Amino acid sequence: MSAFLRRFVVIAAALFVTPSAALMYAQHATSPSLTVSTRCLICHNNLTSSKGQDVSIGKLWSASLMANAALDPYWQGSVRRETIDHPAASAAIQSECASCHMPIQFQANKAAGRDTEVFSTLPFSAHHNADAEDGVSCTVCHQAQPTGLDTPASYNGNISYAAPAGTQPELYGPYAASVRALAIHKAVTGLQTTQTTELGKSGLCGSCHTLYTNTLDANGKAIGKFPEQMVYLEWQHSSYHEKQSCQSCHMPEVGDPAPIAALGSPMHDDVRMHTFTGANFFMQAVLNEHRDELSVTATPADLTRAANDTRVFLQSKAAELSISAPSVASGKLTFSVMVKNLTGHKLPTAFPSRRAWLHVTVTDASGKVVFESGKLNANGSITGNMNDADPTKYSPHYETITSENEVEIFEPILGDKDNHVTTALLTATHYLKDNRILPAGFDKKTASEDIAVRGKAAEDAAFAGGMATTHYAIKAATGGPFQIRAELMYQPIGYRWAQNLAPYKAGETQRFVSYFDKAAGSSAIDLAHADATAK
Repeated sequence: MSAFLRRFVVIAAALFVTPSAALMYAQHATSPSLTVSTRCLICHNNLTSSKGQDVSIGKLWSASLMANAALDPYWQGSVRRETIDHPAASAAIQSECASCHMPIQFQANKAAGRDTEVFSTLPFSAHHNADAEDGVSCTVCHQAQPTGLDTPASYNGNISYAAPAGTQPELYGPYAASVRALAIHKAVTGLQTTQTTELGKSGLCGSCHTLYTNTLDANGKAIGKFPEQMVYLEWQHSSYHEKQSCQSCHMPEVGDPAPIAALGSPMHDDVRMHTFTGANFFMQAVLNEHRDELSVTATPADLTRAANDTRVFLQSKAAELSISAPSVASGKLTFSVMVKNLTGHKLPTAFPSRRAWLHVTVTDASGKVVFESGKLNANGSITGNMNDADPTKYSPHYETITSENEVEIFEPILGDKDNHVTTALLTATHYLKDNRILPAGFDKKTASEDIAVRGKAAEDAAFAGGMATTHYAIKAATGGPFQIRAELMYQPIGYRWAQNLAPYKAGETQRFVSYFDKAAGSSAIDLAHADATAK
């Protein structure tokens, strides 16, 4: 009997037997350890809301970066680079990186007292390790013990899955389960289903989205900790902490009554979409384009939808942009561009390869471009960006831009112990620059060291909670009126972060560079834009 048919028989039996009989089967057939998504998706797919919207939990999840966390070729290439830089610490590096990208495999190995090897499971097409391949699967969240969440002890993916002594391992959900649902869950997972409110709290997300990495020396010895991703702490220091959870944006409500399972599930008014919509439209497109090589199982249509939905989400929910006080006087055109951050964290946030910048063009009365700052090139680099041109340099934060060779880039720049620019996470000791746009309510004077503003933006009065204003003062050699166009551009993986993998002659690094080079022209999008006229 196939595995699928065996599970189907278990579910069918659970519909007609008592919960105690189902539990008897579960005790012999299942384990309370984290399980792969295929068991869950039998019942949590093919779901339609009262207005006909497809709300299938498994289908929506399958095209997310959560589901594809282990398949991500940039993550694979980055981990390979770090193991080449620090060979003595290779085992520890792989295991640490697996904790959030291969959590089912990691938790099983952790319970057995061993490290998790990333590269021995790759390529998935050859080895097909379902536990490793499944990424951030259903039970990674739905089996998380509420104890310790929202505390530093849970950071770096340190979620507890061990039930308290003397208690039954549990599967958590936001709704009370019927007797039949309890029996099915018991039969398929071996777990007690319990209603909880913890799944709706940001502390659950904060576990993997507060990430400190060990800084290593040449011998692979830890010499410090680097605040690599501080999304949760940024949110805590913003006004969103009191009014919006992570889930309220990244798991939007369906909007009309919807079921959460097949087999007679009741309709609920507040069901949330399992899209986990984030900010990496680029990677969703890469996964789709190279699906066979990367062992992607989400359908092309679902990944296309997810990438498009991510773009729409970013272009409607991330930022607003405005141009103020345009004027021409004494042969000089002046104006200001203000970006308003609509998110509950820095913009951009998370992995430090992400950057946003101002692309500003000015045309004269004849339509001729007389000024352009921040042009995106076909290879994914930005004209005027020092770091793209030279990996040892970086562009500072600007209060006022006066030249086409200057561009306002909202980004983190990492430094090593000698203050050299680096994109090597385990070599980084601090930030040389961090002028990512702050969320509303973020006070840069009281921010902790781990989320502090770094560089010239720290003293810029026009760079504050919820907004950042850049002034422009440029020569106006020709006559007006002048048309000003400002765009806030966003790129999930910056040119330098991709190209710095090129010197590493390994399959994972070379593969991703080739992917990036092929798609570089579509690696960025316009988050917001504005137009103005100066006479």
